[in-house]
Amino acid sequence: MACVLPEHGQRSANTGDNVGMPRVNSPTLPVTPPVAARIATKIQFFVNGMLFATWGVHVPTVKALFGLDEARLSWLMLSIGIGSLISLTQVGGWVGRHGPRKVVASSGLLVTLSLAALLWMPGYFAAMGALFLFGLANGAFDVSMNAEAAAVEHAYARPIMSSFHGFFSLGGFAGALIASLVSAAGVAPRTHLAACSITGLVLILIASRYMLPTEPIPLTDKPGGFRLPHGTILLLGFMAALGLVGEGAMYDWSTLYMAKTLNTPPQIAALGYGAFSIAMAAGRFGGDWFRARLGAGHTLSLSAWLAAIALGITLAIGHPAAALAGFALTGLGFSNMIPVLFAAASKVPGVSAATGIAGVSGIGYLGFMMGPPVIGAIAHALGLPLALSMVAGFTIISALLARRAMHAVEH
Repeated sequence: MACVLPEHGQRSANTGDNVGMPRVNSPTLPVTPPVAARIATKIQFFVNGMLFATWGVHVPTVKALFGLDEARLSWLMLSIGIGSLISLTQVGGWVGRHGPRKVVASSGLLVTLSLAALLWMPGYFAAMGALFLFGLANGAFDVSMNAEAAAVEHAYARPIMSSFHGFFSLGGFAGALIASLVSAAGVAPRTHLAACSITGLVLILIASRYMLPTEPIPLTDKPGGFRLPHGTILLLGFMAALGLVGEGAMYDWSTLYMAKTLNTPPQIAALGYGAFSIAMAAGRFGGDWFRARLGAGHTLSLSAWLAAIALGITLAIGHPAAALAGFALTGLGFSNMIPVLFAAASKVPGVSAATGIAGVSGIGYLGFMMGPPVIGAIAHALGLPLALSMVAGFTIISALLARRAMHAVEH
């Protein structure tokens, strides 16, 4: 998940010494923590996860509806990545001018409309256009809700960012579970997408009313500018991209792997995504506790090794039961990689917290959106199991770089 960090509404700079907390620069803050805004932001994360899961479990539906092979399906997924990339270059200005509340509401409207319309598209290119809009809107929705989460975290003056991302994973599990139930009940995919979209939109609009007052939030040190990440920020961003390639691949390809490669019934195949998501949620809700006791370097390294080994063994066994257990362990491994990297980005010497996290999240978000179509292209040429095994390889690279990255931050 992309994450940006505002520089307003922060406590004194000594909070930067807390585990998982970024360095801060401004002393002003409301005395009472914004409980309503915290709950509202959790709802936004939950809905985002639910909607992304709803798209993910319907990848086989889209494939069958338009008669696509893996190559053409990967181009559909690429349209999401292109839309998100375009959004990512502009959303900083949007949030800066209008504040997270308005951007969350408007982008949430577009996310739900594009998802509801997907299966009604008359052809392949129309579906590509709907997914482009979905990616464009989802990029803005994701960044703006993370900006809000960072502001709320600063108001609490303790690490709570991981719990927000846990609600994204919890939403993913709920979306997958709902998809499994409606599939077993024989509900039409179009009806399912429409119902989830309407429910999501209602929750987004209600929750946005309780977000922090709309206020411009600078995303970089240079308003309206763009800086190419370099040095430690580039290293952390590269690791975030590797981790999010894995997350994106699991979101978009785990269901198809179980349905096509393992010949699993649709209602069971959807649970593969759910197992991954609920494990991600559990790992993130406990992430701050582990980070406080093991340290950032150990947490990052052990998380990456767990994800890589679990996914590798899962693909080697090739059985539905092993896939459910293996995807859960893979999710547990991936769960704290991104929170640790974002916390490290906020502490890079000579770089403000906002610039550090914006740079790392930008590179990572690109990996999240561009990874699945790349996996699809490899799957078309070499097979889906081998394509997913490359995700395990990417995660091993992160494990090997973990100590070096954390040392660069600390020194």
